[in-house]
Amino acid sequence: MKHFIIALLTLCSWGLGGTFAIAKSTDRLTSPDGALVLTAGVKDGQAWYQLQRGKEEVINPSHLGFVLNTGRFDSNFRVLSFTRDSKDETWEQPWGECRYVRNHYNELTMHMQEKGGNRRLLNIVFRLFDDGLAFRYEFPKQTALGEFQIMDELTEFALPWDVPMWSAKTNGTEYYEALFTREPVSEKDTLSTPATIEAKDNLYLTIHEANLTDYASINLTPRDGTRLVTALTPWQSGVKVYASAPFVTPWRTVIVASKPGDLITSRLELNLNEPCRIDTSWLDTGRYVGIWWGMHMGKYTWEKGPCHGATTENTKRYIDFAAQHGFKGVLVEGWNEGWDGDWTRIGNHFRFAKAYPDYDLEELCRYAAAKGVRIIAHNETGGSATNYENQLDEAFSLYQRLGINSVKTGYVNVMLDGKELQHSQFGVRHYRKVVETAAKYHQMVVNHEGAMPTGLRRTYPNLMATECVRGQEYNAWSKDGGNPPYHEVILPFTRGLAGPIDFTPGIMNFENKAVPGTHPQTTVAKQLSLYLLLYSPWQMAADMIENYEHHPALAFIESCPTNWEETQVVDAKIGHYLVIARKDRDSSRWFVGGATDEEARTLQVPLSFLDAGARYRAVVFQDGPGADYRTNPYPLTVLRQDVTSATTLTIPVAPSGGFAIRIEQLSE
Repeated sequence: MKHFIIALLTLCSWGLGGTFAIAKSTDRLTSPDGALVLTAGVKDGQAWYQLQRGKEEVINPSHLGFVLNTGRFDSNFRVLSFTRDSKDETWEQPWGECRYVRNHYNELTMHMQEKGGNRRLLNIVFRLFDDGLAFRYEFPKQTALGEFQIMDELTEFALPWDVPMWSAKTNGTEYYEALFTREPVSEKDTLSTPATIEAKDNLYLTIHEANLTDYASINLTPRDGTRLVTALTPWQSGVKVYASAPFVTPWRTVIVASKPGDLITSRLELNLNEPCRIDTSWLDTGRYVGIWWGMHMGKYTWEKGPCHGATTENTKRYIDFAAQHGFKGVLVEGWNEGWDGDWTRIGNHFRFAKAYPDYDLEELCRYAAAKGVRIIAHNETGGSATNYENQLDEAFSLYQRLGINSVKTGYVNVMLDGKELQHSQFGVRHYRKVVETAAKYHQMVVNHEGAMPTGLRRTYPNLMATECVRGQEYNAWSKDGGNPPYHEVILPFTRGLAGPIDFTPGIMNFENKAVPGTHPQTTVAKQLSLYLLLYSPWQMAADMIENYEHHPALAFIESCPTNWEETQVVDAKIGHYLVIARKDRDSSRWFVGGATDEEARTLQVPLSFLDAGARYRAVVFQDGPGADYRTNPYPLTVLRQDVTSATTLTIPVAPSGGFAIRIEQLSE
């Protein structure tokens, strides 16, 4: 009998390559520090995983799989094997919130095969970092699966509790520009990510994705209370993803943090993207001004006419200001042909290498270069992706010849080419083509109305920032009067976790003749704080330049860098207040920004991040007496104080107010 059983098991093993093995159906993986524990396996033919922190449930058993065009691909599996790997490396960013990033993880791959039918193969790769979990699917090369279509991804995040979540709704939202709101998970509609969960006082989670490549953007739908199920953005055909094996999906990510600030300093998303593929010697960071806010204020128009903003004369005025105050660039919107008429419906009229008659592009590039400034090109497409792709090489080669090395792109139309959603696989493919083509011509890209960032900046660091946020422009024309006071102190814990934000801070004059009553729901000091709180390697001083002349706030904007050696979160309460300290990559200076919601409060800022034994001078730009975003947003007080690492600054903050601090080391 014994020999019969051995022979039977041996025969059954031939499908695994002819070697004797009995695969276990579950396995466990721990994070490098041992705190997080993943269990994954197959039960009753269905793949699943769960995550714990010690003995504490973080994600309950959750199902995995797909619906393909040929039917369900989430059941009747068996485990062939589990394999393991690990990595511990440190890599350097060409620019970012910090210079060095540690990539330390343990990996478990679950190799599966269907027990019947075509016996198709599917792998799921899990990685555990000290700060969270990531996993993705691999469709290996196989005769049983060539070209295929993903009709649905069935990935689940089954949460153990019905707790508050900060998220932005998907339905009825354009360009990811909804407000982030806080409700229990079970009360949410379909939502986009990042989504941040306040599980308990010492447990915070953020769900998102990483390395979105040739796939549809993720959304999540609550089911049965607190079970979040993946909802991919579809093609008009109803297909979610067109694919061909071998094929891998984006990583599904869960940051796990004990403190709110640990969410902000996590680099999990970046570590899940491929290393840099381009020469980075030509990349730059800095601050710029632009002909933009004046359009929103009704002073200028994008289209040609008597109030056209993008004229040679007006642009030279902005170039002169930039040169005088140390700004590296001037963004000009409305310079090229195509803005006349309803361009959101006829975007194929845009020409990206042909300027309006009153805008001398070549002369302006020469004039700017002579003053040490660059023109920043603006390419609004009106959603006509194919029209843009057909002109990329012509436009980018022209810009490179003229000394332009950065482009702001825009897609003001919820449909690309009039037929496909922006965040579908179609859109993701298009945005990647733009970034790759831009790299070929040494163009940095700031992308508006694009796909939510997922860490591609590691692979293509010429993708400097994206919008995908309800930004400053809503303080110009939104019907609800502007962004609410909590907005800027929730973004770093939500949208900011996806990547750099082109929010365009720095408004100094809140008078709005175009839409009376709509203005920034902040103080001037809070506008300054956003240069530290909302990270971007290219930061715009968004107001019209006449509003900066002789303004004391300009001194801070002039001095504030945009490339950092390290970042520390000093104090935070999600959606209420935030204090961040950042060290300049090119000097010993530190900069600190802090802001609050509609509640006035006094914030303590310990300076323990400074070098012990060294002496520094802090210049503090803070709310002045009587400052209040509702009645008097303008008072600004500038204080100077000698400090050390033992100093704790006590700073009163007005309702929806803030502060910005520059700290320089004193010579002995």
